[in-house]
Amino acid sequence: MSDKLANPAPLGLLAFGMTTVLLNLHNAGFYPMDSMILAMGFAYGGIAQIIVGVMEFRKGNTFGTVAFMSYGLFWWTLVVLLLLPGTGLGVEGPTDKSLAAYFFMWGVFTLVMFFGTLKTNRVLQTIFMSLAILFFLLTARELTGNALIATLTGYEGVFCGLSAVYLGLAEVLNEANGRTVLPIWETG
Repeated sequence: MSDKLANPAPLGLLAFGMTTVLLNLHNAGFYPMDSMILAMGFAYGGIAQIIVGVMEFRKGNTFGTVAFMSYGLFWWTLVVLLLLPGTGLGVEGPTDKSLAAYFFMWGVFTLVMFFGTLKTNRVLQTIFMSLAILFFLLTARELTGNALIATLTGYEGVFCGLSAVYLGLAEVLNEANGRTVLPIWETG
């Protein structure tokens, strides 16, 4: 008897996408950084994606394992970067230059991961390319302090997050209905 395993990717995509949208609404200036964003980053963006990464490992999906585990841990590191300075442990918050380096490294990682999407579908390609652009815009924001770049970064991040939400929902609805309800434009 063989049990069919569920596809964990939609959960990871929704966790990433929803958390990314909420953070970038803040980046676009709609509301301040608060516990809602940090809780989403820690729990849904972080824990959910880490669990999905483990499930992708079980399925033998190296790309999914690396992507979901890495971005889940990205959310944890971002939350720690924001909270650690307020703990009284004598740890200073990150400087603009150190945050720029942090975002730049994530941008390079994401750009390289984008090449792993070229034989999948156009929506996944859009997510990874827009995420790489987002990280490079965050780098520019930290280096320049420019308010226009900060606002544009927020809107670009909302687009990136909504792309991930779309793909997550498309995978759920398409599987549940046994047909294409929401197209993802397969390339292979």
